Amino acid sequence: MNKIHVSLIGASGYSGVELIKYLLRHPQVEIDNLFANTSAGKHLSDVAPVYGKNFDPVLESFSVDKIEKSDLVFIALPSGEALNLVPQILAAGKKVIDLGGDFRLQNTALYEKYYKRTHTALNELSKAVYGFPEWHASRLKNAQFISNPGCYPTSAILPLAPLLKDGVIEQTGIAISSLSGVSGAGKSSSLDFSFTEINESVRAYKVGVHQHIPEIRMALEQISGKPATISFVPHLIPITRGIYTSSYAMLAKGKTEADILAAYEKYYGSAPFVRFSATKIPDIKHVAHTNFIDIGFKLFPENGQVVILSVIDNLVKGAAGQAVQNMNVMFGFIETEGLL
Repeated sequence: MNKIHVSLIGASGYSGVELIKYLLRHPQVEIDNLFANTSAGKHLSDVAPVYGKNFDPVLESFSVDKIEKSDLVFIALPSGEALNLVPQILAAGKKVIDLGGDFRLQNTALYEKYYKRTHTALNELSKAVYGFPEWHASRLKNAQFISNPGCYPTSAILPLAPLLKDGVIEQTGIAISSLSGVSGAGKSSSLDFSFTEINESVRAYKVGVHQHIPEIRMALEQISGKPATISFVPHLIPITRGIYTSSYAMLAKGKTEADILAAYEKYYGSAPFVRFSATKIPDIKHVAHTNFIDIGFKLFPENGQVVILSVIDNLVKGAAGQAVQNMNVMFGFIETEGLL
């Protein structure tokens, strides 16, 4: 199979730098161009010293004529910036995978409420395929444009979806609490989200107004085919990378530990990056720098509750790794190519 040519917009951000690593190790990929905004004109090694002698291109300012040879363009920019780029790139006949949040919500009223801006690319919004390879592979194979799921949603949706879909847990009153490393806020985040401010502390933020709330609810309802009510509270903790999510739900009447395991085996038994266990408590350090999600759970029979625990690397399964996994499905590569 011939290699595909890819370009990346947002090469100097945390997710972009991580994505380059996986693209370089992918045997079916050739990198054409790396684009950046404020870092344009610098060498890649100037913003990411991990790269150097063997791969050190100059970061460029984006223009659509520079992607003429590319089959696929990744966008790894803060939300809002892809609205102007995606129409140009799709019009040029290129495939797109967007790691930002601009095309995840099909409901523009929710987008404008949670992202605080008007959606200006409505024609392209209808073309976006929200992409979990574990659930949406058939749609991803034929997609021209994939909207990569968010990091917090990935850590919550994948553990909850099988249990909702098979009626193992109740649809109402699902509470989700997530702890994230500070890299999740991105390089352009405010001082409040810096490591100095978070160190020796834990901080909840955007309580009740976080932009991932409607995304989690939307995806759970689409996958399960059932309405769901959720609460979601994110926290920053003093580590660089990783997300630890605890989800609290009520078991449906008559359901047991065996039903939970059966649901996970049914939907994830052959999923290469989903690991689940009834006995092991997941730990961030076991998924750091990988594309895995580890899932565990604990039942509280006295009140009919189950706590589902999950961990991911926010920069890999929550961003760059999942984007490459989506690319693999999109182009018919082995799903694990470049990721193991």
